[in-house]
Amino acid sequence: MKLLTTLLTVAALAAPVFAKDIELLNVSYDPTREFYSEYNKAFSAHWKAKTGDNVTIKQSHGGSGKQARSIIDGLSADVATLALAGDIDALHTNGKLIPADWLGRLPKQSAPYTSTIVFLVRAGNPFKVKDWDDLAKPGISVITPNPKTSGGAQWNYLAAWEFARRKLGSDDAAKEFVRKIYKNVPVLDSGARGSTTTFVQRGVGDVFISWENEAFLALKEFGADKFEIVVPSLSILAQPSVTVVDKVVKKKGTEEIAKAYLEYLYSDEAQDLAGKHFYRPTSDAAAAKYAASFPKIELFTIDDAFGGWTKAKKEHFADGGTFDQIYAK
Repeated sequence: MKLLTTLLTVAALAAPVFAKDIELLNVSYDPTREFYSEYNKAFSAHWKAKTGDNVTIKQSHGGSGKQARSIIDGLSADVATLALAGDIDALHTNGKLIPADWLGRLPKQSAPYTSTIVFLVRAGNPFKVKDWDDLAKPGISVITPNPKTSGGAQWNYLAAWEFARRKLGSDDAAKEFVRKIYKNVPVLDSGARGSTTTFVQRGVGDVFISWENEAFLALKEFGADKFEIVVPSLSILAQPSVTVVDKVVKKKGTEEIAKAYLEYLYSDEAQDLAGKHFYRPTSDAAAAKYAASFPKIELFTIDDAFGGWTKAKKEHFADGGTFDQIYAK
């Protein structure tokens, strides 16, 4: 009997351990396609080496606000990597999918990389665009997405507003300034990548208010002889945020790997990829490596200028807010 027990134990220990096949869905905003495509391969290799399991990460992209709405309506995102904290707040406020304190679960307020807002103009800068003032002048065509659906568009709008408030001295003056800019906008795409296509490929517009990383990508893919980046005197620190979607991962049994997927964004490998794809890394080492790639620019934060996303969303982007007031035809 003792011999039989020993043999059964040995057989059990010798049995092959099969690797698990796991699938995650990352619901993200428009311009992150290229970054996450490469990051997903890096994380899969890391997870395979660590656990032996195979992980496949699917991507979904669109305007950040629209993506948040899709998750609330039932899209089974394991993780949300959106353009701004305000859109992730909606997953708690409107969907009860994540806890209220999600922002403090990861370093750097759950923003593993940052960016800012710049202008993309055509080669030679024919309209001599230098700063936000030039976007409010009659006769210039400005491309920017719709703030109702695009996180990038909200960063654009708030950067212009704060520039005008500091220069002209009041919110009323800033409102009129931003109204003039939107008078110059011929079309509002639903997301930043759509606006890039409108400006770069369709040839519409004289200046594109763009994510910094998206502007650099346009130069890389279409040629520095076709476009130029103009850096305004003041812009906003754009902090794209990430979170596990708790209610989904608990149901799917993917909580451990979803958390690991986001935590790996802070690794040396991921931070280097962020810099490679023109996002501003948050680790000191990667930030130093890519420092020469990014122009020096005075940046303000959403908290300092607008009291945080909850207040900014209510005042500017809620139904009947200032954007609706200035864009009413």
